[in-house]
Amino acid sequence: MSKAPKNLDKKRAEEKLLVSEMIALYCRKQHGTPKGSLCPECQQLHDYALARIDRCPFMETKTFCSACKVHCYKPEMREKIRAVMRWAGPRMLPVHPVLSLKHVAVTLKAKREAQKAG
Repeated sequence: MSKAPKNLDKKRAEEKLLVSEMIALYCRKQHGTPKGSLCPECQQLHDYALARIDRCPFMETKTFCSACKVHCYKPEMREKIRAVMRWAGPRMLPVHPVLSLKHVAVTLKAKREAQKAG
């Protein structure tokens, strides 16, 4: 097995973990669900988001969905995930500091590379 698929699998798993944790935090604080469970609406969003990540053809080169030029989410689901990200993003640092700092580092690196290219 070559190194690229393993790295790609790791990247996909990390993105799924980040999205899962953000949705879980949002659901727990906004909908009052107990830790370890999701309300039906958030469970639907979670399943949808993980399916999108699994099917992403740009995983090797992209940073995060928000930076992608192709939006594979249905408009309704895109609005839901954006609301979750907007709310949960700033609140992730105390809950998941390593995930949060990794996300910030990757985002800043991608922005710098985009500025150099553009």
